[in-house]
Amino acid sequence: MSTIKIKQTKSRIGAPIDQKRTLDALGLRKMNRVVEREATPSILGMVEKVKHLVTIIK
Repeated sequence: MSTIKIKQTKSRIGAPIDQKRTLDALGLRKMNRVVEREATPSILGMVEKVKHLVTIIK
């Protein structure tokens, strides 16, 4: 599988608790942090849920 890099670009303050849990599950705990994950359907679904808080880096 291919990998994607995910960067948190907006603050989690004020986000619902389920979106905060999703960011934690992706490994994003602070702003401007980048994590690399495999592009599985479950990871892509999590990214879709918090797409307004993160950016995908090619």
